[in-house]
Amino acid sequence: MDPEVVDLVVRMARENPRWGYLLIVGECRKLGVWVSATSVRRILRRHRLGPAPRRGGPGWTAFLRAQAGGMLACDFLTVETVGLTRLYVLFIVELERRRVHLVGVTAHPTGAWVSQVARNVLMDFDGHVDRFRFLIRDRDTKFTAGFDAVFAAAGIETIKIPRRAPRANAYAERWVRTVRTECLDWTLIWNRQHLQRVLTAYLEHYNAARPHRGIGLEVPVPAGALRAVEACADPDLRIERIDVLGRLIHEYRRAA
Repeated sequence: MDPEVVDLVVRMARENPRWGYLLIVGECRKLGVWVSATSVRRILRRHRLGPAPRRGGPGWTAFLRAQAGGMLACDFLTVETVGLTRLYVLFIVELERRRVHLVGVTAHPTGAWVSQVARNVLMDFDGHVDRFRFLIRDRDTKFTAGFDAVFAAAGIETIKIPRRAPRANAYAERWVRTVRTECLDWTLIWNRQHLQRVLTAYLEHYNAARPHRGIGLEVPVPAGALRAVEACADPDLRIERIDVLGRLIHEYRRAA
């Protein structure tokens, strides 16, 4: 194994203790460095770096897998501020590419607010809202008939999951765990504006820079096609780190 690749794997593991083998593999692929999960595991064992804790998500149903290309899922995430104010975050996930849209943040999620921000977020779909046929949501009373009507007007049918069955909305539940583990559990939130800024910055990373296991270690919104190269053919492999959210999250790219 090329020493530069070994050093890169060890560096990523040490700088990101919550990263598992596959996330390191995906980050390396973004940089054009092809290394297998088995090789990553061997490298980390050799350097006495154990695996990150497993964070297995709920299983996917056959229906979700088959219909993912035309499906959205939404849910609320609650966050407590330093002053113990509870804030509600409404978000939408595109199931096929795992892209997440921040719909809105508020301390008072009224029916009128939920409907209005739903109208606003549909403009985020870049004129491709007609690709989606279904929206999965739970039976939270904050989702009113007006909310469903906004999506119905765009040709999207709302599917309500059974009561007390969060796994039926597995994609949304998974993102809640991810954003808490990678961001919110490590950040003190002062107010609504602060939470909005934090989540906006995190989603820029999540959608455009973070590899995802569910889509073959690609990113939801890639900047461009990646060119695979053999690591041994690149003796001057120089990688720089980009810090996100005050060095809470790290991204990597080839140095110019």
